[in-house]
Amino acid sequence: MTQNSTAYLANNAYRTAAAAVPPLKAVIMLCDGAITFLQKAQEAHEAQRFEEGHGYLTRATAILRGLSHNLDFNRGGALADRLYKTYNALIIACLRSYGRPHAKESFRRIIASLAELRDAWKHVEATTGQAGKAKAAESAGRR
Repeated sequence: MTQNSTAYLANNAYRTAAAAVPPLKAVIMLCDGAITFLQKAQEAHEAQRFEEGHGYLTRATAILRGLSHNLDFNRGGALADRLYKTYNALIIACLRSYGRPHAKESFRRIIASLAELRDAWKHVEATTGQAGKAKAAESAGRR
């Protein structure tokens, strides 16, 4: 798969998920997908199914690339820049770790980082959801 086709698939995955569910939910689902693919890549590597493992790794990094390429730097400012760097650091860590003797430990740390990021997005989703419900209740009370 070429670089351009991988980038296209990454962007397409993000846009498809974002169109089907609210954006925060899409980010959470995509983080979960990347975690799952990294776990499968590690399992395949341990079972010496290297081509299959590489395929899972490619899917996980494509998701991360899609997330990084769909950030709104105008609205997100410094946070968007930090997320871009984080997603790309995770991609590089994945690619550098796969097939190495320390891959299992590296993938454990990468997956833990992604899970922490996903949990942060879940918190944001819950917080914004509560704020939205409070505003709706307040608006309904004014009528």
